Amino acid sequence: MITAQERLEKILELASELEHESATKPIIVEGLKDVEALKKMGVRNNVTSLSKGLSIIRFCEDVSRQFRSVVVLTDWDRKGGKLARMLKDAFETNGVKVDLDLRAKLVILSKKEIKDIEGLPAFVERLRRMTEKPR
Repeated sequence: MITAQERLEKILELASELEHESATKPIIVEGLKDVEALKKMGVRNNVTSLSKGLSIIRFCEDVSRQFRSVVVLTDWDRKGGKLARMLKDAFETNGVKVDLDLRAKLVILSKKEIKDIEGLPAFVERLRRMTEKPR
């Protein structure tokens, strides 16, 4: 069984990896609150929200003109899972490589305590409080 400290460390490592990935490829999230949540986690570059009024096909075509690889980081509720599959199909149709691994790792680490990117900063704070040593 993984401890709260180990979960915290792994989530922070994933945030660092996302920041590194965002230097060369977009991190695709569902909404503006997800963009803000990732900023709080230290992922400040190249985070792109779907909430721009475009269809998924059009959005993917537009992104495909600039990038050959993307990270899809949708929520892990039913809607987010369906959206991740739709984005993967649309991007791959346009010749873009899709990374869903980071999303899958976050799903495992959150253990159903949260279901979305938006809840990640508060979850990290909760884990930090759980791992603090009493003074």
